[in-house]
Amino acid sequence: MTADVVVLDYGSGNVRSAVRALERVGATVTLTDDPHRALECDGLFVPGVGNFHACMAGLAAAHGPRIIGRRISGGRAVLGVCVGMQVLFDGSTEPSEHPLDGLAEWPGTVERLPADIVPHMGWSEVEVPDGSSLFAGVEHERFYFVHSYAVQAWTLEATGAFVRVAPRVTWARHGAKFVAAVENGPLSATQFHPEKSGDAGLHLLENWVRSL
Repeated sequence: MTADVVVLDYGSGNVRSAVRALERVGATVTLTDDPHRALECDGLFVPGVGNFHACMAGLAAAHGPRIIGRRISGGRAVLGVCVGMQVLFDGSTEPSEHPLDGLAEWPGTVERLPADIVPHMGWSEVEVPDGSSLFAGVEHERFYFVHSYAVQAWTLEATGAFVRVAPRVTWARHGAKFVAAVENGPLSATQFHPEKSGDAGLHLLENWVRSL
């Protein structure tokens, strides 16, 4: 059965490339801001381009926090990309006249990369943890990044019985190590753009779609 995927349309840039990429890997894709469709689909793709706080404002206007929270609590898949990943953390130091908190699904603050050249734009290798489902088959490939800010520390460390289901964190480097992707039960995210990452990105999206 074909996976039903919604790309959440909340005004965050041109998302047609994401729609096309998901269709190429076999999903039936709808670009919409309809909360009912976003809640009921097999997989929700949350894009994000530009300023963290502007994306949070757009998400809030489209009922994004409620949709994402309800899907996660119900074990239903969500994939955030680029700023769509950043908003899943506590907040960002990116300048804004109207700063907003993030969704706080994961602890951490999005901070400017301490690199000589920013934004980080181009293809970079990633350090994938053992057992990754998202990167299965593309663990040693390069992916396409366009960003100036990132989460540079991961503090959600599982202990005891929770080690078995601890989030899997993938890293990359530009000036410093930063979180390139997270797999955490139904919630996954990438700082890079899989839809712009050629065959490796398509393979990763296919892994996600097949898991739905």
